[in-house]
This record gives sequence, C-alpha cells and structure tokens, in this order.
Amino acid sequence: MIAFKDRDKATCRPNWGTGFIVVLIFFVSWSSKCAADETKQIGQVADPFIELHTGPGRGYPIFHVVNRGDIVEIIRRKTDWFKLRTESGKKGWAQRQKMEQTLTPTGEKIKFTDITLKDFAKRRWELGTLAGDFGGATALTLYGGRNITPHLSTELSVTQAIGNFSTNWIGSLNLVAHPYPTWRFSPFFTLGAGAIRTEPKTTLVQAIDRTDPSAHVGLGFRTHVAQRFVLRVEYRNYVVFSSNEINEEAKEWKAGFAIFF
Repeated sequence: MIAFKDRDKATCRPNWGTGFIVVLIFFVSWSSKCAADETKQIGQVADPFIELHTGPGRGYPIFHVVNRGDIVEIIRRKTDWFKLRTESGKKGWAQRQKMEQTLTPTGEKIKFTDITLKDFAKRRWELGTLAGDFGGATALTLYGGRNITPHLSTELSVTQAIGNFSTNWIGSLNLVAHPYPTWRFSPFFTLGAGAIRTEPKTTLVQAIDRTDPSAHVGLGFRTHVAQRFVLRVEYRNYVVFSSNEINEEAKEWKAGFAIFF
C-alpha cells in the first residue's frame, strides 16, 4: 500500500532547497539571456551625457561618462537599467531615464518595450519549478506547459516527494483551464492523469516498489511578478488506483516561480 499517511509523521526532511535554487538560477539566467537578445541595439547619445555605473543600481559608483553624439551598444537589460558598450569598449550600466533620448541610426528615438500583463496573457510557453507538500512529504516539481488558446493549455509535470518511509515519483499530463487570462491574479483549474511510482525505504521489511495509475483535479492562481517571471500557487487532489483494489487519495499544495515566453 502506498504510504501517504505514514509520511504525515515524518520527522526528517531532505535538503530539497539546493535543487530548487539551482533550477531557479537556471531560469533566471535563461530569462536574462532572452532579455539581452531582445534589447540589443545600437544608439547615439542625444543627452548632454550619460553616466555609466559599475552595476545596475544607483548604489554602484560612476566610472565613465558617455558624451553627446557618442555611439553605444545596448547589450543587456535588467529592469530599468541597461548595460552599454561604448565605442572604446568600456561596459557599464545606465538608467532608463537617461537613455530615453538615445537615437537609432535613422535618427528616431529608441523605443524601450516592457513585458506587460498583456504579454503574460498572450504567452505560449511556460517553464517552472514548484515546492510544497505531497501527502505529508516534501515535494519538488518541474513542469512545462504550452498554451493552446488564451483559455486552455497543456502541461507535463514531474514531481519527487520524499518522506520518512518512501519516495514517490509522480508524472502527469494535465489540461489547464484559464477562465480569466487577463487578470493580474489569474485563476486556473487543472485536470490530469499519470502514474505514481512508490519506492519504499530499504529499512522496511518486504518493501516492494510499485507503480500505479493516478488522476487528479486541482486549482490555483498565477500572477505576473516582473518581466518574464510568474508566481504560481496550486492545490491538487489525487486518486491513486492501487493494484490491490483499494484506491488511495493524496493532497498536494505547492508554490513557486516560472518564466514565460
């Protein structure tokens, strides 16, 4: 029998935080790279001067000044700060406010686009990582999804849930409905099916690995945090169709971050 209830009394918890941080760093790096590709432009300084900081913030010292008429390359963006490369090869960060008069090679002002709630509603792909609780065990989920329409998407998710008595691997294919995709706090509902593999700890007597089909329903919400980042909170209720003809249930809640594009 799948030991969902046994894990409710688990006193040991695995160090899932390291894995979560590694995956999140990967998403941050990837999102930053995408932003860099989108903002890479050549411009001519139209203001009297632009101050370059050593980092993306007012607290970083100014180390160079770019004069009017100089050519700069915008190579990266972080919120309202832009990393520039001058003709002499110097690299530094400038505020958006100082960059708004910068001209394109054709003499027009450069337009700086922002990732808005509309872009979030029109997203096609979403990748994320979530952490939480599955039947009393600490769980880490990785998922990827694609929007079919603004109101409907499909997702593939893999979860590892580690408890005191067993480790579960949960794989599922999900259909997700978004009734209000343009809301800042956008609710969603999930319906999915998959399988759960239970691997009892070796300390148990006559422990047998098992794989059982499962189905679930769930609900949650997403909210656009900044740029391409999304905060997601979700609850699911699973039914496990055990081979011993005694179906079991497990509840799961989780939260985490995702990027969209």
